[in-house]
Amino acid sequence: MDPTDQSPEEVYSVWALPPEHVRERIRGLMASLRAAHGGPPFEPHATVVGAVTLRRSAAIEALRAAAAAGVGPYTARVTGVARGDFFYQCVYLLLEPTPEVIQTSDHFCAHFGYQRSSPYMPHVSLLYGDLTDEEKEAARKKVEEMDTELSGLQFEISELALYRTDTEDKSLESWELVEVCNLAKK
Repeated sequence: MDPTDQSPEEVYSVWALPPEHVRERIRGLMASLRAAHGGPPFEPHATVVGAVTLRRSAAIEALRAAAAAGVGPYTARVTGVARGDFFYQCVYLLLEPTPEVIQTSDHFCAHFGYQRSSPYMPHVSLLYGDLTDEEKEAARKKVEEMDTELSGLQFEISELALYRTDTEDKSLESWELVEVCNLAKK
């Protein structure tokens, strides 16, 4: 960490970014869900490191060190559309928890000093919100109807992004992209 960094400690997360053509496909689904159910817009991603509190320089340093430690691009595969029990996991694409996916998250969590409070469930959220179970189920079904070929979709993850993500801000207006790193081919 930069000893001269006097920035406040803030909440950061590391996100795996699907390739742009997949993000465009997902953005369309997200826009339809927001039109029907509300909720804030956000960039399509799979969380690799959950909310961790650090100074900005320490977060950037952890991202760069973890990326430089030999983690290469990996394949993500959608196994289905699901719904969750809280705001940030309202409706999402569940990703197969392959060894590559889990090991990448474990590697970055170790560099960030992040301890999970529950087992890692890789997913790409489509909608954030406080919906009833019935509304979430309707949204889940709508996604399946809008894109019948999501289940089994595979894509390479070759970019990870550091975001400032104040989880108290449900509008997401304070969320900020800090840095993107490319995963080097091994």
